[in-house]
Amino acid sequence: MPTTLPDKAFVHLRPEDNLVVAARHLGRGDSLHAAGREVTLRNPIKLGHKASIVDIEAGEAIRKYGQIIGFASADIPAGTHVHVHNCSARAFERDYAFANEVPAAAPVPAEPRTFRGYVRADGRVGTRNYVAVISTVNCSASTSKYITARMTRDVLRDFPNIDGVIPITHKGGCAIPFDGPDHAQLERTLAGIARHPNVGAYLLVGLGCEVGQASHLIRSQKLVQVGGLSGPEPESNAPPVITIQEAGGINKTVEASVQALMRLLPRAGDVRRSEVPASKLVVGLQCGGSDGSSGVTANPALGLAMDAIVWQGGTAVLGEIPEIYGGEHLLTRRAVSRAVGEALLERIQWWEWYANIFGAEMNNNPSPGNIEGGLTTIYEKSLGAIAKGGSTPLTAVYKYAEQVTEKGFVVMDTPGYDPVSMTGIVAGGANVCVFTTGRGSVYGCKPSPCIKVASNTLLYERMEDDMDVNAGTILDGLPLEEMGRHILEKILAVASGEATKSELGGVGEEEFAPWSIGPLF
Repeated sequence: MPTTLPDKAFVHLRPEDNLVVAARHLGRGDSLHAAGREVTLRNPIKLGHKASIVDIEAGEAIRKYGQIIGFASADIPAGTHVHVHNCSARAFERDYAFANEVPAAAPVPAEPRTFRGYVRADGRVGTRNYVAVISTVNCSASTSKYITARMTRDVLRDFPNIDGVIPITHKGGCAIPFDGPDHAQLERTLAGIARHPNVGAYLLVGLGCEVGQASHLIRSQKLVQVGGLSGPEPESNAPPVITIQEAGGINKTVEASVQALMRLLPRAGDVRRSEVPASKLVVGLQCGGSDGSSGVTANPALGLAMDAIVWQGGTAVLGEIPEIYGGEHLLTRRAVSRAVGEALLERIQWWEWYANIFGAEMNNNPSPGNIEGGLTTIYEKSLGAIAKGGSTPLTAVYKYAEQVTEKGFVVMDTPGYDPVSMTGIVAGGANVCVFTTGRGSVYGCKPSPCIKVASNTLLYERMEDDMDVNAGTILDGLPLEEMGRHILEKILAVASGEATKSELGGVGEEEFAPWSIGPLF
């Protein structure tokens, strides 16, 4: 039965917005009061979907977050469902205003925060302590899994400070130009795992004839066996390499690798957690399976948590350049310099070129699941995704899987596809990840723990075994700031060893997916 809706039934984000977002399922004929006017809904509006609160003429800009998310493709009377049937994305001018709106200096934290992590020889800090078996090529992927399967709980019983022995496998490593962009990017990604602060030791396993030779990887990336020690490195730091062809087949490779790992385990296990400042956190940010409430609840709450991390001297890494598209002007304005802002714009322009050579468009997004959840255009999706990065200055822009060394809020060039994006961010050094979702994602990303934040309560209750945080309580009236503090506390707890839902479920060993940007031969 139609009724007059309370304010908490919908969200009107900015005074200049000509729509509201449903905080729950709304019925046709229901009335709402927004922006000083009463509107009767002409259509049912599902959770996360949008309704116009004024008449919008065909061609007129449609605004959410105070920004353009698209243009009316037909007249939209007040109270009408606004979605793909009457809103379309088209190009429009954006004022990049490089470095013109750099936020003020970060406030001095009232309370210096800490977590319990593993201090490594180079000063970085791990939140987990894994031993990795890294495949140089897909041809050694199964063998790497056979090796790690031998590292049972019984074998690891004497090493309680080792979280596990994990296979790092992928679909590449050959049929690419030697020393070309794909080769360099794959090596950068594999090296990022080898030297990751959450990895106490590693073994390289190859076939023997691949393009991605282990010897080239070691030489080009200057790899050493870092190990788990916080003191001076031992004299011999060469990482162990075993190839199937030289070892004499799979079975012999497995046996040789098990013996090599048994020599590494005591070294990797000789660590203890200690209290370290929150400035040692490098937090990787991702959203996937987003819905219309993601940019209202989970993403801005995570952004507040990232502001707190940055104020503590830590680092927040935002990826997914295709899902910054349309909102990049908000980031170029807060870049610490014109050079940093232009570096981001250069990546946007590269992606436009990259999409064009395959006959695709950057606005060929959102996905069917996003659309079902209420997201209409890539601009709307991007504006919500950017909120994860908070409000602090943009300090740097990194290549895919490049080692993140700058403190503060940074951007990494990754695709929007979740496994590929997170692989680059983790390889860049993220020691904790936070993944927001409105439709439901079960992603994990060993060696880094991945905290899942649900954007709405219906999702959280349906998938509670996989969700770590319910940001949907914001729609019930919980202040955004309180949820931001809750996410911050969850990050510190997980960094100190608390298991995430994905870790409890054993998820995270199959999701390593390096980005391949060129042709296969």
